[in-house]
Amino acid sequence: MLPAASRSRGFSLLELLVAMMIIAVIATLGFKQYQKYSANARYLKAQDDLKIVADGLDQYYLKHAHYPDFGSYAAMVDNNSPLVKESLIKVGMSPQDPFGQPYEGKSSRGDYELKCMGDPVHPHEFGPFTRTPGQGQTILNTDTETETGGTSAPAGGGK
Repeated sequence: MLPAASRSRGFSLLELLVAMMIIAVIATLGFKQYQKYSANARYLKAQDDLKIVADGLDQYYLKHAHYPDFGSYAAMVDNNSPLVKESLIKVGMSPQDPFGQPYEGKSSRGDYELKCMGDPVHPHEFGPFTRTPGQGQTILNTDTETETGGTSAPAGGGK
């Protein structure tokens, strides 16, 4: 055994490995929470986008006593759309949701339906939802359908 004066001071390999494992566990937990909060933020953005277009369609209805005829969501947010030309929705809205999937939507003279497919990675927490006139937002779970009246709470509670 070496005398105390000649022993080098520092951490042993085992102590370093334990510290690295603790850091790895904490980083993994933090990354999972980051992913969940990021998915929640994208979900809220998708809800907001559909609310803006739904409000634009409702304003168009109030002005013209009918909804415009659109076969797709992309046509609604196109720069040549009457919704954009009449400044009822903002210019440059994306036809894709924050999850990278296309929004779905159509409108006729008396009705419209806007749909987001939700998060494909967390479908039970951030599932599909639709917007229709007078009903606000309907969140479609695989288990049940819930009307939220336009609130922005995720289907699974977002916890």
